[in-house]
Amino acid sequence: MGTQNHPDSVKGRGAASAKVPTRFGLATREIDGDWRDYMESLGVEGAPPVKLRTHVTEERPKTILSFNSSPDVPFDRSINAYRGCEHGCVYCYARPTHAYHDLSPGLDFETQLFAKPDAPELLRKTLNKRGYKPAPIALGTNTDPYQPIEKRYEITRGILEACLEARHPVTITTKSDRVLRDVDVLEEMAQANLVAVAISVTTLDSKLSGKLEPRCAAPAKRIAALGKLIEIGVPVHCSVSPIIPAITDEFVEGIIESAANVGVRSASWIPLRLPHEVAPLFREWLAVHYPDRASKVMRIVRSIRGGKDNDPNFFTRMKPTGVWADMFQARFRIACKRSGVEHGKTASRFELDCSKFRPPEVDGQMRLL
Repeated sequence: MGTQNHPDSVKGRGAASAKVPTRFGLATREIDGDWRDYMESLGVEGAPPVKLRTHVTEERPKTILSFNSSPDVPFDRSINAYRGCEHGCVYCYARPTHAYHDLSPGLDFETQLFAKPDAPELLRKTLNKRGYKPAPIALGTNTDPYQPIEKRYEITRGILEACLEARHPVTITTKSDRVLRDVDVLEEMAQANLVAVAISVTTLDSKLSGKLEPRCAAPAKRIAALGKLIEIGVPVHCSVSPIIPAITDEFVEGIIESAANVGVRSASWIPLRLPHEVAPLFREWLAVHYPDRASKVMRIVRSIRGGKDNDPNFFTRMKPTGVWADMFQARFRIACKRSGVEHGKTASRFELDCSKFRPPEVDGQMRLL
């Protein structure tokens, strides 16, 4: 069933509205009735008061490298050059982070963005510290390092250049073919076994992708990007994530086959996660785009999460349970076997080289060892 006329939905954005419960002090936002009456008098029935545009705030943090001890992820350090993400994926588990700043995890998350232009220099200073021990830095763990504003800021490219200079390994996760802009840096890093790239592909249907992740690269472009990275020697991984029951699961086999056809030999999947404010946002999205199957989708989601919308616990949050989860896992495993693609826990664990690390220059001067 097609998109319904929803009074608060915004064309080209993932979240249907900014009206979502939050855990902090954010006030509920509503469209002013007088303004709507005025817009309708001009023949714009149900139109939002203004066209939402992306606004970027530059911030100057004192540190840029974040460390974690989570048992559920294969890295212990990461960099997020941006906060918020213009891709607008309605299912994004990072949306709740905007609530900490009294911004909506809905539309604000994809329109009120933050950029960290000093990230490359901050990274150089961190890598130059005495006693620093290298391990792969993960880019794209919270928001996409190649979201549209990267074209303007080139912060991710700057980070890669700093890592290449220091011979420091990096992993990248993205939903954008914009990663190909940096093939010159990536190719040189790959020759030294310093980089690996994972690209997430959720569906092969461009129309569905336009509803689900409206400002991401089209699925075909992401598949093509995987192939081009392979051509220049970059290790790649296809993440079929997230799998959304009764919405995207029908594409699992097709995604694996398409990825294998361009040379991909490593893949994994992650089930839909709905932490905090993401759950009501996703329910609203279902009501707008798939009202005919909304209850079925949520019934399956809850069945694989122990009867809840989400499982936040370490060790189990990435591991759905129940018959539906078993079926998804079996289908994924069979599809990978049929296409000759490695899967499972070791599929995305690239063995990058940390032995070549050398402290980078800071203010034109190397660290004294």
